[in-house]
Amino acid sequence: MHHFTEWVCEKWSEEACDFARYKLYLPKLTPVPSFELLALGIKPEQVDEVPGNLLLNAGIQSLEDQLIGATTLPYNNTNCRLGVGNSATAEAATQPDLQAAAGGANRQFKMMNATFPSRATQVVTFQADFTSGEANFVWNEWGVDKGTSAGTTVTAPMLNRKVASLGTKATGTWTLTGTLTIS
Repeated sequence: MHHFTEWVCEKWSEEACDFARYKLYLPKLTPVPSFELLALGIKPEQVDEVPGNLLLNAGIQSLEDQLIGATTLPYNNTNCRLGVGNSATAEAATQPDLQAAAGGANRQFKMMNATFPSRATQVVTFQADFTSGEANFVWNEWGVDKGTSAGTTVTAPMLNRKVASLGTKATGTWTLTGTLTIS
């Protein structure tokens, strides 16, 4: 079995979010998710594409447990998150978590957007929005875990981890999408 992952980070500025709030009659600083921005025809100002990632040992074991019925906790909209952090520590299969120090200044996990994760043929797609007040730090690492609420700590072993610089988020909405192809 082989896998390939493609990551896409769409970035909207706070000015784009302010324009969306104005058009939607939302109060200042109301989080603006990507689907609202796109519905208004507001395209991201920047889109970064990063190939690859490393499946982590504990994540592989979790998938194997699902195959044999040893767990009933799936990677679904209720039990799946994307996490980002500021550590640039190299990927290693033995890592169970992001490598950024604990706390909201260094890491953030978000639940999946509605309808994610999803599967089409042999491709699973994960997506989460990080809005204005969330994950405002350097994005150097990210991955998928089985969590049930947004937060700053991992609640179950991570499926995968990628290390690459996506830049520094200071405000606005950034949407992280990962597509995992298994063949």
